[in-house]
Amino acid sequence: MSAATRRVQLEPAYLLHHHPWRDSSRILEFFTRAHGRVSVFARAARRGGSALPATLQPFGEVLASWSARGDAGHLTGAERVRAGAFLSGDRLMSGWYVNELLLKLLPRHDPHPDLYDAYARLVERLHDEGADPARALRLFEKRLLEELGWGLDLAHDARDGRAIEPDRAYRYRIDGGAEAVTGVAEGELVFSGRSLLSLADGNLDDARSLADARRLLRAALDQCLDGRELRTREVLRAMRAHQSPPAGG
Repeated sequence: MSAATRRVQLEPAYLLHHHPWRDSSRILEFFTRAHGRVSVFARAARRGGSALPATLQPFGEVLASWSARGDAGHLTGAERVRAGAFLSGDRLMSGWYVNELLLKLLPRHDPHPDLYDAYARLVERLHDEGADPARALRLFEKRLLEELGWGLDLAHDARDGRAIEPDRAYRYRIDGGAEAVTGVAEGELVFSGRSLLSLADGNLDDARSLADARRLLRAALDQCLDGRELRTREVLRAMRAHQSPPAGG
């Protein structure tokens, strides 16, 4: 084997996405703990009798092995650590949404081990039918922003550096931070100080703080996406529109 070839053995990984390549193979997009997001070719992965399709399922952790000379590698093995549970409805869409965020926002070969661990915790919450995954989803979005260098200052007023007060209203400027509102507290990005502090502490233990966190994090992520649409959002909107009763019904 060429000296320029790199070999990676038994790397913890989650499959984010895959698509066909040539007649019977696939291109796999992995999120790995030590190597970040990587693309690998899986030759003959779709042929009958191959063990790879059963092993490589979204939302199930594997130990992946590959060799590479350039940007993309060639899969040499995959061992299941924990199988991906069946997800449906909003849980499935939440999983695909997070995967799409990682594909669009993470550069290849940029390790984020703490974010990988946060992703693993989120997947566990999605698998747990008795748990509401909303809080874990918001905390993952917050962690993703921090890893990208877009972390939100949720504890201080951007104008004077004073600590956020729970009972005051604040307007949040994504590029600048929270600013106390004087007068009428209206606008898409106006929040109670209590909600900002709840997100800062990772509590989000009430409906209002969860809803406020969703609005704020979405605005911050939209800025990171810089106009790029998320397919999962479009699909979710279509699903909900289809489920809604007709106007006047």
